[in-house]
Amino acid sequence: QVQLVESGGGLVQPGGSLRLSCAASGFTFSNYAMSWYRQAPGKERELVAAITSTGSSTNYADSMKGRFTISRDNFKNTVYLQMNSLKPEDTAVYYCNVVMIWLGSKLDYWGQGTQVTVSS
Repeated sequence: QVQLVESGGGLVQPGGSLRLSCAASGFTFSNYAMSWYRQAPGKERELVAAITSTGSSTNYADSMKGRFTISRDNFKNTVYLQMNSLKPEDTAVYYCNVVMIWLGSKLDYWGQGTQVTVSS
């Protein structure tokens, strides 16, 4: 079965950096685009960044451009999110996501999330 396991979250001071990882299993990782989302308390889940299956193209939410970098290693079945210049408003639970289409139905898979807290 599809499994996504995030790691790397924690407490960091404003201006600091964190690198999140998402280890994927149960599917052919190199065939699928991957995404990172986040959800802050009391807010809706929002897209942070996405990357194509080969890693040749990436996309970012406007507020993350220039600070966050998404990447992947198709040999390690892992997608990463490098977060620099972190701000208190980046505090959220960060989730890894993959979307598959099976027999015409959209299947949405999520990890359990990793907490990122930006605070002095």
